Amino acid sequence: MPATFSGSYTVAVTPFTDDLSRIDLDRLHAFLDWQLAEGVPGIIMLGTTGEFLSVTPEERRELVGATVEHIDGRIPVLVGTADASTTRAVQFSVEAQDLGADGLMIVPPYYYTPTDDEIYRHYEAIVGAVDLPIMLYNNPVTSNVDMSAELVARLAKDFATISYIKESSQDIARVRDVIDLAGDAITVYAGERVVDSYLLGAKGYVNPYGNYIPRASAGIWGLLEEGRIEDARRIDDLIKRFDAIIAAGHPTYGHQCYSKRLAERAGFPMGTVRPPLTTFAQLGAEGEERLGRIGAVIDELDDVTRQLGL
Repeated sequence: MPATFSGSYTVAVTPFTDDLSRIDLDRLHAFLDWQLAEGVPGIIMLGTTGEFLSVTPEERRELVGATVEHIDGRIPVLVGTADASTTRAVQFSVEAQDLGADGLMIVPPYYYTPTDDEIYRHYEAIVGAVDLPIMLYNNPVTSNVDMSAELVARLAKDFATISYIKESSQDIARVRDVIDLAGDAITVYAGERVVDSYLLGAKGYVNPYGNYIPRASAGIWGLLEEGRIEDARRIDDLIKRFDAIIAAGHPTYGHQCYSKRLAERAGFPMGTVRPPLTTFAQLGAEGEERLGRIGAVIDELDDVTRQLGL
């Protein structure tokens, strides 16, 4: 039976040594143990937050293999295997399956602005090479490709293993559109606006916040499933507050360096980001000022999380 996924998954940062020369496995293991202890139901490696464009093929194998081995089946491990080259995307996908991943998360081929048929053939090649469940990742802000609900439904209906989508198009109605057209062929994971997405029919959540507030980011989905919508909104409103602080200065990629710095604030240093991304240190006084404001909101969030019994 193929793996099934549900709940709120952390799309993890990739831990580097302080000199950025290699993957830091000690930091990885400590981080994964923390995720498990905080109740995170699944983790995704080498997504956007995981700087998948900045790791070498050797580092990719090392990171995926070490993660799967350390998690040891306790929660699902999904791996981002996207590439603008179909050949490399297939290779990465086969490699992840061979290393024991439970599923794949794959953004469509970027940069080329491919047609629907080109996107279809890209995924068709991957599906033909692996048996793992595939989570489509629709994120036009970063990929320059917006997969329509019609295309998503076509892929889901034609390929049984394309059974999930992380929907991050910033069009909240798209959640409902995908469900209406694809039906039971696909499960929608929210990539943003988690409460609204749930109310429209999403069945899970993929987010970067688990890198530094894993109990709250995982717990929000449990609240939704219990029908505690307003309690979930209390958490979501606080997340939106500090997210806005990050986005005000760094609207596209700022969350990577902040995620790593905030993980360090929580006691789990993960190194910094690789070029060309801006490191937290390069933000200087601006970053420190924003960090102080974010930290105050996170402290408030921790109090709310305890009050809600998470």
